Amino acid sequence: KEEHPNLVDLNQIGESQDGDPIYALRIGRGEKKALLYAFPHPNEPIGSLVLEYLSWKLVEDEELRNLYDFTWIIVKVADVVGARLNEGWFKKPYSFRDYIYNYYRPAGNKQVEWTFPIEYKTLKFDDPIPETKALMNVIESEKPDFIYSLHNAGYGGVYYYITEDAPILYPIYERIPRDLGVPLALGEPEIPFVEKVYDAVYILPTTQEIYDYYEKYSDEDPALLIKSGDSSFGYARRFNPRMFELVTEVPYYYDKRIENLEEVDEMRKDLVLKSLEFAKEDMDRLSDMMEKIKDRVVVRTRFQEALEYFVESFERSYDANRRWAETAQELERKATVSEKFDNEQVSKAMSLLKWGLFWRMLKANLENGGGEIFEELKKEVEGIIEGRLEEMRGDLEFNVIPIRDLVRIQLSAGLYSMLYVQGR
Repeated sequence: KEEHPNLVDLNQIGESQDGDPIYALRIGRGEKKALLYAFPHPNEPIGSLVLEYLSWKLVEDEELRNLYDFTWIIVKVADVVGARLNEGWFKKPYSFRDYIYNYYRPAGNKQVEWTFPIEYKTLKFDDPIPETKALMNVIESEKPDFIYSLHNAGYGGVYYYITEDAPILYPIYERIPRDLGVPLALGEPEIPFVEKVYDAVYILPTTQEIYDYYEKYSDEDPALLIKSGDSSFGYARRFNPRMFELVTEVPYYYDKRIENLEEVDEMRKDLVLKSLEFAKEDMDRLSDMMEKIKDRVVVRTRFQEALEYFVESFERSYDANRRWAETAQELERKATVSEKFDNEQVSKAMSLLKWGLFWRMLKANLENGGGEIFEELKKEVEGIIEGRLEEMRGDLEFNVIPIRDLVRIQLSAGLYSMLYVQGR
């Protein structure tokens, strides 16, 4: 702003839960509006580096600015508080162990990305956190034509969510990571019912579709399973129905099996059900340990708040996810190497993140005068984490993807998508 006052406006759009200012850069004077924001989840920092580079490139490169008929609204850190709680691993993402012990992700009803207001059937959510309100202010005033919510996956490969079928983009999305030697995520999608339109490209599911999925497969009120709000896409399309949103999920680590499409002897359904059963046993174990200290907690932390949410959400949604897996026709075939790897290795690796949250919760209580039970459980949790990490060393490759390549992938996908929106 100080160096380019004629090209850049810097505005405070809101505050964090702790009172930190949230800023947005406004660059360019194009007819269309683009909202790009990083840290939609605070354990996903790559997008902030994308926006740091892009903001400087836009003001220094007139040719690039002129290529796009856009006004760029750039929010480099949407979740300031959560980002601060992940700082312990930001400078050493090469260590999966450090990631686990310094990981933080808020409860679903405290996440920037999932606390926009919504009213659908029995679901009524109107309690956006301050960070979400900041983005709502931008969306309401600017009515963006393009939104880029900059997410990261933890382990696996690159995959994309978009909000409409756009075949012209699919070969581009495929080529960008491949040119950098980074695999696509060709295993299990993170959302069971998501619509796949191309390898590693999915239509971004709406909250309404998530509700309908639970309504079909669960005996409970879907609102009790969701417990959170709408996404930025769901909210923004109220103000601009033709708005296009992109999510480019880039991982920190990969194993080449994540894109191996060779067939294995096992059925995909059996692998999905086994993965669900492991997740249930693992969550039950964590829940039992939390029960031991529920009346002895001396300091309530955001780690505890998140864990309680995740445990309850898992327990409420487990039957629906199992019922889907038992009846879904798309699972009635032999699995691929990538699907087997996702169900057996990746899911177990990522399950350690909740144990890292629990470890941080126990540590915080110990530091505030918690009793012997906290020390005992902390050592037990460390044993679980370290034991599984040791097992993984023989089963998993932790190939680290250079941060520069992750930035290139997200930046390229975003710029090509904006050209698509501009020429649509």
